Amino acid sequence: MTSVDLDSSGSNSAELVTVGRITAVYGVRGWLKVHSFTEPMDNILQFSKWYLQGQQGWEPLKIDGGRRHGKGLIVHIEGVDDRDLAAGYCQREIAVHRSEMPRLGEGEFYWHQLEGLRVVSQFDGREHNFGTVVRMMETGANDVLVVRGGEDGRERLIPYLPGEFITNIDLDAGEITVAWDPAF
Repeated sequence: MTSVDLDSSGSNSAELVTVGRITAVYGVRGWLKVHSFTEPMDNILQFSKWYLQGQQGWEPLKIDGGRRHGKGLIVHIEGVDDRDLAAGYCQREIAVHRSEMPRLGEGEFYWHQLEGLRVVSQFDGREHNFGTVVRMMETGANDVLVVRGGEDGRERLIPYLPGEFITNIDLDAGEITVAWDPAF
């Protein structure tokens, strides 16, 4: 999240991290399907306060029920007991305060910490600027950095494999160093 504007709840959106998306209604009693960006997916249910992206910014959202259902998750919003009313919440991002995110161990990073960092390669004894991480992508085998811009303006997909292709991450400097051939 790059915006620092205040939302309709008065919360600074720079303090929020997107953790999922409401995708569709489920049933006739106001339940909704959620696509979680957390790992494991049901960790999203542990956050005490959710915010939902609206036209006026981030709005507080009170969830009064949630559980795994099949291969996904369903949740119920307090006071929303009708399918038609619930439909108005679909296709909107879910965020939580950064302060609620669990602390990570040494050398571990959240995706939102990597997005926006400059990526450089130390290849053939020269430094090559590849641009910035515009997003992260999950492929099943491993996560991938999607990097755009840089010296040649290309988009690169670099496997997020610390110790192999990712040689250093310096959040303070805003930089990721990779061992990646500029020709790729």
